[in-house]
Amino acid sequence: MANKKNETALAVIDNFELPTLSGDIGSAMAEEMDGLTLSFPRVKIPSGGGLAFEVPGDDPENPDAEKELVGVIVDHHPVNAYWADKYAGANNPPDCASMDGKIGVDQDGNRKPCNSCPNNDWGSAEDGRGKACKNMHRVYILREGEMLPLLLTLPPTSLKNLSDYLGLRIVSKGLRSYGVVTKVSLKKAQNAGGINYSQAVFALAGKLTPDQVKAMAEYSKGIKVMTRQLAVGADEYI
Repeated sequence: MANKKNETALAVIDNFELPTLSGDIGSAMAEEMDGLTLSFPRVKIPSGGGLAFEVPGDDPENPDAEKELVGVIVDHHPVNAYWADKYAGANNPPDCASMDGKIGVDQDGNRKPCNSCPNNDWGSAEDGRGKACKNMHRVYILREGEMLPLLLTLPPTSLKNLSDYLGLRIVSKGLRSYGVVTKVSLKKAQNAGGINYSQAVFALAGKLTPDQVKAMAEYSKGIKVMTRQLAVGADEYI
């Protein structure tokens, strides 16, 4: 019985290289980036059912192709975005956006609950199947030895996988997303119209030591000062 318990115990990753922190990273960024726009390296999910992420590299014009993203989820939150006009190639801001999936703010500053908005109803999309408002989820993944996390924006088709992972593998085990190492990969799926697409899937690679968890909790708290203010762009959904 003891052997079985040892075999099924979650591995502790004690050699995960954390960023070198000196003070509150959120306060430091807010001070240094005052009046400027901070951007995080954005990971793109390929179209057509591809199985490799597009990850920014040394050459901005030629992103790296990586089959897995491995790191600590230091922040994640829902975002909703609605564009009145069909996408035509420009990276226009949405006509209405929500940074918490609850309250939408249009370009005139008007606020409206998302749960009562007709554009957030099923069947409101142009094809009559989905929603006119795109329900997405931002996931910030801090890879080993890096200072800033990657930003992976999940489309609606990947939300259930994230929800199952966080609920069944993280929270139900008494863990937190910033206290474990997560592996993200892609699988090919097909929608009702027969179109192939790529779906993000999540796996638990191991947990951090208590000291590492404490450090990541502080990092997570600090980075949210910036991540929760980052405006939504069309490139996150396309």
